[in-house]
Amino acid sequence: MSHLQPMNTAMSRSTMRFAPLAASVALAVFLAGCGAVKPKPLTHDEIATRVQKDTQAMYKGQEPVNGPLTLSDVMARSLKYNLDYRLKLMETALSQGLLDVSKLDMLPKLTADAGYRWRSNDSGGTSIGIEDRIVSLRPSTSEERAHLLGDATLSWDVLDFGLSYFRAKQAAEDVNVTQERRRKVLQNIVQDTRDAYWRALGAQRLLGEATSVADNIQSALDKTRQAERAGILPPVEGLEYQRALLDAMALVTQKRQEMEFAKRELAALMNLAPNTEFTLADTNEAALSPLPSSIDQLEQMALEQRPELREEDYKTRIDALEAKKQITALFPNLNLFGGIGYDSNKYLYNENWTQGGLSMSMNLVRLAGIPAIKRTNKARMEVDDARRMALSMAVVTQVRVSVERYKLAVYDHNLAQESASVDQRLASVARAGSNNQLTSDLETLRTRARSLVSRFQEASSYAAAQSAYGRVLNSVGIDLMPEQVAGSDVATLSRAIQTSLVEGEQHVFTQVADVAHVDRPFALSVSGLPAKVDGDAVRNAVGNVLSGNRLALGNGNDALAVELHYSASRGKATTRALWDVTVQDKGGKQLMKQSYQSYLPDDVTTRSVSALAEAAVLSVLDQLRQLSAAPETAAANTP
Repeated sequence: MSHLQPMNTAMSRSTMRFAPLAASVALAVFLAGCGAVKPKPLTHDEIATRVQKDTQAMYKGQEPVNGPLTLSDVMARSLKYNLDYRLKLMETALSQGLLDVSKLDMLPKLTADAGYRWRSNDSGGTSIGIEDRIVSLRPSTSEERAHLLGDATLSWDVLDFGLSYFRAKQAAEDVNVTQERRRKVLQNIVQDTRDAYWRALGAQRLLGEATSVADNIQSALDKTRQAERAGILPPVEGLEYQRALLDAMALVTQKRQEMEFAKRELAALMNLAPNTEFTLADTNEAALSPLPSSIDQLEQMALEQRPELREEDYKTRIDALEAKKQITALFPNLNLFGGIGYDSNKYLYNENWTQGGLSMSMNLVRLAGIPAIKRTNKARMEVDDARRMALSMAVVTQVRVSVERYKLAVYDHNLAQESASVDQRLASVARAGSNNQLTSDLETLRTRARSLVSRFQEASSYAAAQSAYGRVLNSVGIDLMPEQVAGSDVATLSRAIQTSLVEGEQHVFTQVADVAHVDRPFALSVSGLPAKVDGDAVRNAVGNVLSGNRLALGNGNDALAVELHYSASRGKATTRALWDVTVQDKGGKQLMKQSYQSYLPDDVTTRSVSALAEAAVLSVLDQLRQLSAAPETAAANTP
C-alpha cells in the first residue's frame, strides 16, 4: 500500500503540470479557428470567369442553322438544345443514380477497421480484497504501450434490410415521377414552339410590306406638314390627316412588334446564341382541323395520359410504401455478424481470432404509436385520393375549355380572313380611284395601312388557332416526341418528329392540321386590256396579291390556269369595268368562273386597272384556296 501511494502522487503531480499546458494549446487552437472563419464575397474576376464559362457551356456543341427552318426543325432544335429540357433529363439521370445507390443499402455491411494505439505509460492495475481491502497483486499490465490492431466484420441487420428495401422501392417510383415531369416539360416546349413559330412566320411574311408602309406613312406625314405650312390644307384638316396617319402607323407598329417578339421567343426555345440570324420556311398554311368528334373520349384519354395524373399515381405508390416502411420499423431488429480480428499486443495469448454473434432488439415504447401511425397513413392516402380527384376535375375542365377555345379561335380566324380580304379589296379600289391629289393619296395610304393591319390580324388569328390546336393536344397529354430516334442529329430528329406529330394528332383530330401537302400552283394570264395599260404591270400586281395570300404561281403539270379577262363600257361620267375570272385545269376543263364589276375614273391608267384586277382576284380568293388545296375534288368545288 505504501508502494502504491508514492506512485499515485507522482502521477498526480505530472498530470497537474501538464494540464495548464494542454489547456493553453487547446484555447489557442480554438481562438485561431474562430478568427480564421470569415465571410468572403465573390470577386469580380470570379464572377466574370463563371459568366464566361456558363456562356460557353450554354451554346456548346450546337449544330449551325443552315437554311430555313420548318416547324419540325424548330421543335427538333428546341427539344435537343433547350436548357429546361436538358435539366429534366439530368434530373431523370440523377434519380436513376439515387435508385442504384439505394439498392446497395440492402446488401450486408462489411466493415474493415485498422489502427495504431500508443500511450505515454503502461495500462494496468492492481487488485484488492473486497472484504479486507488488502492489495493482493502487485501493479501489472497486459497491453503494450504501442501496438497495431485491425478487424473485418460482416454484419447483416434484418430491420435495416427491410427499411432499405422500401426506400429502394420509393426511389424507383421517384424515377417514374421524374419521367412524367420530363414528359410535361417536353409537351410544354412543343406547345410554346408551335405558338411562337406561327406568330414569327406571320411577322416574317409581312415585315417587308410593313416597313414599306411605315416609310410611306412617314413620307405622307412630311407632305401633310408641308401642305399645312404652305396653306394648301386648312389647319384642322391637316392635323386630322396627321392624326389619322399617326394612328395608322401606331397600329402597324404595334402589330409588327407583337409578332416580331415571337422570333426572339423562338430563338430562346431553340437556345440559339444571341444575334444568331435564322429564317423560317415559308410553307403554305394548312387548313385548320375540324373540332374533335367525341369530347368524352378526349376526357378519357386525358385522364389516362396526362403526366400530372400519372405523377399522382406514382406519389400514391410512394405514400403506400411509406406506410409499409413505418410498420416495418416496429418489428424486432435481428442482427447477425461475424468477422476476424488481429492485435499485435505481445501480451495477448491469441493475436488472431474469429468471432460471430446474433443479437435482437426491439423498441417497445414505439408500439404505443401504432394507432397514430395507422391514422396518419390513412389520412395520407385520403389526401392523395382527394388531390388526384381534384386534379382530374381540373384536367377534364381543361380539355373542354381547350376544345371551346379552339372552336372560337377557328371562328376568329375565319372572320379575320374575311376582314383581311375586304380590306385588301378596299385598298385596291381606293388606289384605283386615286387622282394623285394629296387628300386622295392620304386616303389611299390609310386604307393600305388598315389592310396591312388586317393581314397582321389574320396571321395572328391563325397563330392563335394553331396555339389553341396545340393546347387541345396538350390538355389530352399526347406525346409528340417519338420513343426512339435513329440518330441524334437535328435533321433525323426533325423527320422523326414530323412523323410523330401526324401520328399523335390523329388520335385527337380526324383531319391532321400539320400534314405536309403540296398545293397546286396557278398559271396567270390577263387579256382584253386597253392599249395604254401595261399588261406586265397588271400581271405582276395580281401575282403579288396571290403570293401575298400564300398561293403559289407556276406552270407545272398540276398547275391551274387562271385567266382575268377585262372588258369595259363607257358611261356618262364613269367607265364600268368587268373582270371575268376563269380557272381551268391542264385538260381545259373549267373549274370556276366568276365576274367582278366596278367603276373606273375617266382617265383609265395602269394603276387603276391593276388595282381593280387585284380586287377581282381578292373577291374569289376563298375559291382559289379551295381549288389549290384539294386537287382531287377541284371540280366539286365549283360554285
